[in-house]
Amino acid sequence: MSDSVVVERPELKRVMGPGLLLLFVVGDILGTGVYALTGKVAGEVGGAVWLPFLCAFVVAMLTATSYLELVTKYPKAGGAAVYTHKAFGIHFLTFLLTFAVMCSGLTSASSASKAFAANFFTAVHLDPDRGALLMITALGFMTLIALVNLRGVGESVKANVVLTCVELSGLLIVIGVGAWALLGGDGDTSRLTDFHVPEGESPFGAVTAATALAFFAMVGFEDSVNMAEETKDPVRIFPRMMLIGLSITGVIYVLVAISAVALVAPDELNKGATPLLKVVQAGAPGFPLEVFAWITMFAVANSALINMLMASRLLYGMSHERVLPGPLGRVLHKRRTPYIAILFTTLLAFFLIGYADLAALGGTTAFLLLCVFAVVNVAVLVLRRDKVEHKHFHAPTALPVLGVVLCVYLASPLSGRDSADYKIAGWLMLVGVGLWALTWLLNKYVFKRHADFDPTHLDPQGPVN
Repeated sequence: MSDSVVVERPELKRVMGPGLLLLFVVGDILGTGVYALTGKVAGEVGGAVWLPFLCAFVVAMLTATSYLELVTKYPKAGGAAVYTHKAFGIHFLTFLLTFAVMCSGLTSASSASKAFAANFFTAVHLDPDRGALLMITALGFMTLIALVNLRGVGESVKANVVLTCVELSGLLIVIGVGAWALLGGDGDTSRLTDFHVPEGESPFGAVTAATALAFFAMVGFEDSVNMAEETKDPVRIFPRMMLIGLSITGVIYVLVAISAVALVAPDELNKGATPLLKVVQAGAPGFPLEVFAWITMFAVANSALINMLMASRLLYGMSHERVLPGPLGRVLHKRRTPYIAILFTTLLAFFLIGYADLAALGGTTAFLLLCVFAVVNVAVLVLRRDKVEHKHFHAPTALPVLGVVLCVYLASPLSGRDSADYKIAGWLMLVGVGLWALTWLLNKYVFKRHADFDPTHLDPQGPVN
């Protein structure tokens, strides 16, 4: 028997069946994006607002097949970072990708916390301009998310079930109001084929620019792979539930977009931060708008919960791949939840809520995730050489290849993406490089105590169980 060091990997509790996983996927995709971005997308293309959402759905579905092959082949927490590490074995690349994914989750959750606080003040008819009180409310909300996360994924996912039903009800209200108004002869369906093309830009360029924006509303499905170790029989149920979940959200987005632009002119829809509230008001003037404000508030709350779950599980998984410090992999003895990772991500979220200007980070988050998706689509092809004993989902080769091309295009300036996205992403990656250097030094310091560990080599297969 070899004298190599055996690293204990504590197991997480498997509580998620097909139903909970489906709600997790749907709840993670729905949320802040569709409630806030419909008007902005309309501002890019005019009445054909449904088309960018449809294009974003296609790109997401292509990338989802790559994720499904990888999660059923390697059913462990960690997601894109684990797959990248197994495919390329480059510590630096893996860390940067991990940082990008975690950053996207934390900025999204922090933004949702601020949105929750603002919606709460509006719903209870208080002045939302009180900065200090808004900050305290947002921090208190993030603390509550951390407590739910610490208690256990079972409680977290059950909370997700309730919040998903609430946010889904809001979108179904929009669709129902739109259908009722159109059947009653109200609304203007001729807008659905109207293109608003900025001067000097082609219709294709306008659609791709709007798709790059709408794609932010489609992300979230990738978070579910970080729950693989807490899912019952992930190899069997993941493909069906993820594809069904994506299809449900794609149909909902297109129907919401159709209802929105049929009832409210694109120029008006693009004004303000509550486009769907305008749709409800136009199609059903007697509907209590305060109820819809509360629904919006709980929708962004769900986004925060899911993103914080993802970020903590990602750190837990990567700590056991020797990419991040070992303490991040510690779990509570009774609850079996990664408490160090949860506390660490919550502290980072506190910092973002308190000091970061998150208004411009939406586009940056979408840009970073498109880059991550491009790498995952390449990784699935590279890992075809790594055979496993069990059967797993296999994506047709053309799908990840097409996924790479489309993700790179949407992330590039050719798609019409705002240059500010690249500037913010550049600063974030500089921070990531600094954290990578610190982690490398910590790993080197620890490895010096174990002759069997080589600090210059990172095993793509992870620790020995």
